Amino acid sequence: MPKPEEAARIIFGRRASQYAASACHSDSDVLARVVELASPEPHWTVLDVATGTGHTAFALAPHVASVTGVDLTPEMIREGEKLRLERPLANVEFRLGDVHDLPFPDQSFDLITCRRGAHHFSDMGRALAEMRRVLRPGGRLVIDDRSIPEDDFTDRCMNELDRYHDESHVRQCRPEEWRNMLETAGFSVERIEPYVIHRPLSSLTEGVSRENVEKIRQILDRLDKSQRESLNLIEINGVPHLNHWYVMISARNP
Repeated sequence: MPKPEEAARIIFGRRASQYAASACHSDSDVLARVVELASPEPHWTVLDVATGTGHTAFALAPHVASVTGVDLTPEMIREGEKLRLERPLANVEFRLGDVHDLPFPDQSFDLITCRRGAHHFSDMGRALAEMRRVLRPGGRLVIDDRSIPEDDFTDRCMNELDRYHDESHVRQCRPEEWRNMLETAGFSVERIEPYVIHRPLSSLTEGVSRENVEKIRQILDRLDKSQRESLNLIEINGVPHLNHWYVMISARNP
């Protein structure tokens, strides 16, 4: 099995065009909340880590001086460049890079965002240390990521499902895990906002190998009534839907 970063390059290279058009990643309500938590100022320089095809970078760009989106996957960057050309934005640029070794000097940015990428990081401690290194004193970090509630069954089940959905997945963390990791890294946590989106099963199976789709279905088929209720696994118009948990966080570099 390749390292998570190597797997991510392969998987997201194949799925890059999906993410450019993804309703989940371009969700205007969630992006608006990211911008609101960030409280951006016109003179700020911003780094969007694991930018993918740039949806978060584009949402922030009208509010700040500049945004740099960094991502591991060349195909994602290329899709982001295509989307940028469709928008009247001259202050967004993309660069290849790994959050574990960010290609920027110390204290380069006023704001760092990381949306739906942190559950792929193989060394969260190092990733947070790198983000803090390139963030100016008093600067803000805003994270929006997949999460799970404080429940052992849901934790095990959702992380297993996500590994079959995406073999570069490492871990989606509980809100209190996030608090502990951020404080250990030296950040001061401002807000932690868990939220839930009820999504169709296709959100886990689209673009996934036939073998892994079968494993996902087998996991769900084995669930008892109480476990199905824990995931809010129900059919809507004949289509299975289940909860996906997320968490949005803002923190400061003291």
